[in-house]
Amino acid sequence: MTSDDLFGAAGAAAREEYAAQRGSAPLAARMRPRSLDEFRGQADVLRTGSPLRRLIEGSGGSAGPLSAIIWGPPGTGKTTLAHLVATAADRRFVELSAVTAGVKDVRSVMEAAVRERDLYGRETVLFLDEIHRFTKAQQDALLPGVENRTVILVAATTENPSFSIISPLLSRSVLVTLTSLSDKDIREVVESALADERGLAGEYALGEDALEHLVRIAGGDARRALTSLEAAAGVALDAQPAGRHTDEPVSISLGHVEQAVAHAAVRYDRAGDQHYDVASALIKSMRGSDVNAALHYLARMLEAGEDPRFIARRIVIAASEDVGMADPSALQTAVAAMHAVAQIGMPEARIILAQAVVHIALAPKSNAAYAGINAAIADVRAGRGGPVPAHLRGSGYAGADRLGHGEGYVYSHDEPDAVARQAYLPDDLADATYYHPTDRGFEERLRARLEWLEGRLGRTSGSR
Repeated sequence: MTSDDLFGAAGAAAREEYAAQRGSAPLAARMRPRSLDEFRGQADVLRTGSPLRRLIEGSGGSAGPLSAIIWGPPGTGKTTLAHLVATAADRRFVELSAVTAGVKDVRSVMEAAVRERDLYGRETVLFLDEIHRFTKAQQDALLPGVENRTVILVAATTENPSFSIISPLLSRSVLVTLTSLSDKDIREVVESALADERGLAGEYALGEDALEHLVRIAGGDARRALTSLEAAAGVALDAQPAGRHTDEPVSISLGHVEQAVAHAAVRYDRAGDQHYDVASALIKSMRGSDVNAALHYLARMLEAGEDPRFIARRIVIAASEDVGMADPSALQTAVAAMHAVAQIGMPEARIILAQAVVHIALAPKSNAAYAGINAAIADVRAGRGGPVPAHLRGSGYAGADRLGHGEGYVYSHDEPDAVARQAYLPDDLADATYYHPTDRGFEERLRARLEWLEGRLGRTSGSR
């Protein structure tokens, strides 16, 4: 996806206008942190003594610095951290992209790194972006340089390294996992860009509602936040009336941001009532089998920057609570979606979530399993449920035989249809019935089977 695809024609034109005013370097590039003090987020992986921090500070130990593979979503600081690894210890920095580079380029970097080390005593940091795009053979070409510490490899990937990077390279590197930036981190990034001389240098003023919208649509991606701010600045500048006093800051409104990024502000507070209201509406729409309403609320949550993993977890719950055994495959779809969303991320995750939502909404509904466990828990909490029948107790330990444990137990597989007629519930719950299958979907078949089983087990009091 290109930046024009993301921000629309207005955003592209705004950036061109802004670039003419401020220079050719994008705002996100100009505002790249120059030190750890300027870096936002990732406090856990940058804690004192952590492998990444020691690598940045040049304290790799007697064996020399390790290489690192940095895994995380876009805009979380992978490239910046690679620059800090190079600049903090006065190392030579070389950047390659796995999209365009090949084995020949890697070997050329290794040869130059040897010369740099032998002639000047300088280490070389090779930053390889999107390493998951390298084939196995191309990744193999990195191994000698990493093994001999000819280079300090800092490789970035947005895909799970366990599946996309060869084991020998993983075993020779430190794996660093980054997370999306918090709203607070994104807000600080934007505010810093407004004031910093490298950024907008105080020449623009951003309204609070516009700032909130920028933070929301960033989705934890600092680069996206700064690119959106830059586009909005271009729109605001172009909208200024003739004769404006040039010493006054240009005001960037919510309308300017919406126009620049082609993204209307969604009234949705992830920390407030609307977070729960819209999530509740999504769940109830799926439960009510209104697929169009369910997709609408899914879209509202995604467009407001809701964490797709939160949405996926709600869908998994709905698959069991509201669909249950009426369509057992609904839970499979929901769980698969939850795992896929965690690996892929936005914007593609929207497709996976939509498929799961459509499945849940259109599936036949049953809350029999949900009601059943609630009824069973209610009995337990009320103190019902005596001792486990002796023939069901464990008999695989010393002394169990003397206590009569397991005595009289009938092995189900030795019986016709693998159904053994014996007591399973405690005596005071002998007639308890918790699961009441419906006549909808697959559960209709389960209902007939349950009635047949109860006849075989001699449990007629709970029959429907």
